[in-house]
This record gives sequence, C-alpha cells and structure tokens, in this order.
Amino acid sequence: MPGTIWFVGAGPGDPDLITVKGRRLLEQAGAILFAGSLVDQAATQYAPPGCVIRDSKDMTLEEMTAWLVEAAGRHQTVVRLQTGDPGLYGALVEMTRPLDATGIAWKVVPGVSSAMASAAAAGETLTLPEVTQTVILTRVAGRTPMPAGEELEALAAHRTTLCLFLSITLLHEVQRALRAAGWPEDAPIVVVQKASWPGEEKVVRGTLADIKKRCQAEKIASQAMIIASPALGARDWPGIARSKLYDPAFTHRFRRAVAPADAAPASEAPQ
Repeated sequence: MPGTIWFVGAGPGDPDLITVKGRRLLEQAGAILFAGSLVDQAATQYAPPGCVIRDSKDMTLEEMTAWLVEAAGRHQTVVRLQTGDPGLYGALVEMTRPLDATGIAWKVVPGVSSAMASAAAAGETLTLPEVTQTVILTRVAGRTPMPAGEELEALAAHRTTLCLFLSITLLHEVQRALRAAGWPEDAPIVVVQKASWPGEEKVVRGTLADIKKRCQAEKIASQAMIIASPALGARDWPGIARSKLYDPAFTHRFRRAVAPADAAPASEAPQ
C-alpha cells in the first residue's frame, strides 16, 4: 500500500519554530521534498540517515506531484515541507487534487505563518482592544490577479490590521492603495524581512510616507512581510484600553469582579 504524504508547514524560517508534530514526521520520513527557495535547508536537519531529500525550487507542479507519488510508493511517510503554513499562498489544492484522483492518502500539519513571526520580531500586536480586532491577510495584485472586491484599496478602507504577503516589490502600489483608502501619511508601517531566520532577520519601521525609502536603504526587495496597522507602536502610547479579560471590574466564569474601591493595584492584577 502507498504511504502517506504529509504537507508540513516549516514555519517562517527558524528550524526551531516548526511544530513538534512536524519535526516528528521529518524524523521518521523516508523522503522529503522541501521548498529550497523559501525554507531554510536547516529545516531538514531532522531527517533520519538514508532519507531521500530533494529541493523543489527548480521543479514544476507536475514534477513535484510525480515525485511525491513515486516516493509514496516506496516509503510509509513522505513529507512535503513548505514555508509558513501550507494553507497560505501555497499550491496545496493543486497538489492534492491529483493525489485524491489516485487514492493516495495525504494530511496537513499547520505551521507558524510569517505574519505572526513578523509581529513577534517587531514586538507588535496585531489586535488591540478598541483599536482593531480584525486582521486581513492579503497581497497586492501582481502576475497573480486579485479576485473582484479584494483589491487592496477596498480592504484597506476597513482601517484594520493588514499583513501583506508577496508585495515588497510593489511597495509603491501599497502606498497608493492605502492613500486612496484614506490612511494618513504618518500611518505607521513595519516591514520584516526573513522573520525568525537566524542572523538574517531585518526589521524596518517607518510611515506610509517614507517606508519605501527606508526599505530601499536597507536593500529589502524579497522575502518580507509588510504590516500596516493602527495598533503599531502601542506600547509607547501614553495609555491604552484595558483588556476586559484581565480587568478587576470584569466578571467571567473564573473570577468575580471587585468594586473599584477594592480593586487591587495594577501590579497585583490577575495575570
């Protein structure tokens, strides 16, 4: 019987950020097909001796699918190691449709997205009470067009957090769309290149007005996440709205509210 093909999210780049389940599958894999143009090859350091390892950066979709099918005929566990999470900007559906047609079993192991890793690298939050509670993961139209209604200008009009994948070479278009949506010139923007990659991560902070020049100065032209959000820089604000979950005056099923006069000092508030 053919083996199982596992689509494993390698995470944003740091091999330590792969999930425990993903690492376990790599350790028992008979064959690994990894995205060498995006995934640090160190992620294959968990492969066992004798494992067949192939870089897919020069392969077409048909060649990758054929390789996985052939490997599943020889090995019980085959891993397709993808950057970030397999369900975000990958070819998961394109790869699995032929597997369904041939009856080969496949499963997915999620991974840490570069959007989350970039926010972590910059020490930022993507949501903040009474500021923004919505995160939009999207991209700017390039050679791959955007579906109707998903143009960046339309999404930016919501004035929520935007995490822009695959768009660093179109930063001028990002600026145009945000301006058209009413974002001010001093709106904060953070660009993170190679988030979590050991020794290669770069964090560039700027505004809508100057972020392109700042990225050019740092020679950032690939593998970068653009975050535009009204919550950026909140840790330096003079004050923020408190989270209700940890507010002494807020009741939930694990804790009853206390009267303001009896509230504990902030240093003693529930953690």
